[in-house]
Amino acid sequence: MRAYTAGDTDVPLLEETIGQNFERVVARLPFHDALIEAAAVPGADARRWSYTKMNDDVDRLARALLALGVAQGDRVGIWSPNCAEWTLLQYASAKAGAILVNVNPAYRSHELEFVVKQNGMRMLVAAPSDRSSDYVGMARQALAACPDLRELVFLPDSGVDGLDAGVSQNDAELTYAELLKRADDVGHSGLKARMAELDPHDPINLQYTSGTTGFPKGATLTHHNILNNGYSIGELLGYTEHDRVVIPVPFYHCFGMVIGNLNALSRGAATIIPGRGFTPAAALEAVQDFGGTSLYGVPTMFIAELALPDFASYDLSTLRTGVMAGSPCPIEVMHRVISEMNMKDVAICYGMTETSPVSTMTRRGDTMEQRTGTVGRTMPRLESQIVDPTSGEVLERGQIGELCTRGYAVMQAYWDQPEKTGEAIDPDGWMHTGDLARMDESGYVVIEGRIKDMVIRGGENIYPREIEEFLYTHPAIQDVQVIGVPDAKYGEELMACLILKPGAEPLDTAAVADFCRGKLAHYKIPRYVDVRESFPMTVSGKIRKVEMREEAVARLGL
Repeated sequence: MRAYTAGDTDVPLLEETIGQNFERVVARLPFHDALIEAAAVPGADARRWSYTKMNDDVDRLARALLALGVAQGDRVGIWSPNCAEWTLLQYASAKAGAILVNVNPAYRSHELEFVVKQNGMRMLVAAPSDRSSDYVGMARQALAACPDLRELVFLPDSGVDGLDAGVSQNDAELTYAELLKRADDVGHSGLKARMAELDPHDPINLQYTSGTTGFPKGATLTHHNILNNGYSIGELLGYTEHDRVVIPVPFYHCFGMVIGNLNALSRGAATIIPGRGFTPAAALEAVQDFGGTSLYGVPTMFIAELALPDFASYDLSTLRTGVMAGSPCPIEVMHRVISEMNMKDVAICYGMTETSPVSTMTRRGDTMEQRTGTVGRTMPRLESQIVDPTSGEVLERGQIGELCTRGYAVMQAYWDQPEKTGEAIDPDGWMHTGDLARMDESGYVVIEGRIKDMVIRGGENIYPREIEEFLYTHPAIQDVQVIGVPDAKYGEELMACLILKPGAEPLDTAAVADFCRGKLAHYKIPRYVDVRESFPMTVSGKIRKVEMREEAVARLGL
């Protein structure tokens, strides 16, 4: 039997924009909880939005964007940890027809400026600076360096409107409160007119994925892509307006934005934000305090929650389901999540940003082996096949080859990179994932490894070439290769293997980390440094990273 499956076709695809879909849910459930953000300060009240209140605030923000002259198709960036304003902007930009650009909050100046320039971003909405990130300072650097960037908007701190007095240095800067005041210049009819011009197949979201070219590529996603993917995931999870979904995973990633927000809100469920970043206690407190029925996370998050000394004291009786994604789940962890966290219907999702993101998923009632040994089967209205990476021929079930996906969820393109798009999506519309996989007789997909050198650290996909390109700018480094090595906590960690220039001062792990800090996201900074005389190579001159990894594992005792 060929290693090909097509998902169910009895569920029709939604042919509406994100804004139209949301307004349809608002009309049906006006007073239901839509959005809850746990208090940033212990003892303070949580912030809450009913569907009606959220729609009102989304409309106000959308009208403010129109008042500033944001046109359909303009790129508006959001650079912030999880917060209610992130969700509001997600929906406001969709109603305004602007393309929301998700910027990883761990990015530093080097990465931020690349993304802003690459898509011609006209507005950046940034978090206030905190102890770990000078968002304000780096955003101002980007404003000075990027000619297309016209406005900076700084979000409120902990839900309190405005920044410190005198934060604005020029006319291009606005606080979030100042932005909202602009809404008075555009009536509701103006927003309705804009919404009427939009098409479900318009691009509405840019998500950057690390690329083997050394710089991220912007996956261009439409209303149709991400709305239908979220809605389909909700169908398989059995979501209704009675569900309350706790989302500790980041919104800048498809996991939080699509599997989380779009999924839950298209089904009339409530979304619950435990905090700006993940802490295991905050996630469990959100379940307990707000009656969470579903909890999300990569396996390391669930491991951290189960490891809390007072884990047994949390009331998790309302939980029934959730989503694990990002990396394989150990079977003992899955057992504990089901038995001790009451998540009997927990699902495994697999995909990539370029497929909106979920292309395969486990189902309610799947066996423990299917939930821990596979990434489920093909999603409704999508197709999967395993092909020979060299010939492109479809293999037989049980054979290992490259996993490919086709259907509504495949992105339009990489932003302004037609050659890279053509390398990823073949003429028949198949998205080549770069993952080695096999399909069993029942159509369940097993991921066997990665064709390329991607490293997965704690659920974050890292392509070594990007880090190598940056380290080449160090004056002492002649050559560099970055590899992944095993790590008990994160799955993999990075090692930078260096050849130094003759006469250069020695480099160690601390020196390399100091060079990267503030320029690369923290998870891209190598944990290990290995200074060598040469790299092992094949006869044809290709560097043997597999051999380097084996040597590193043996030497470090990993």
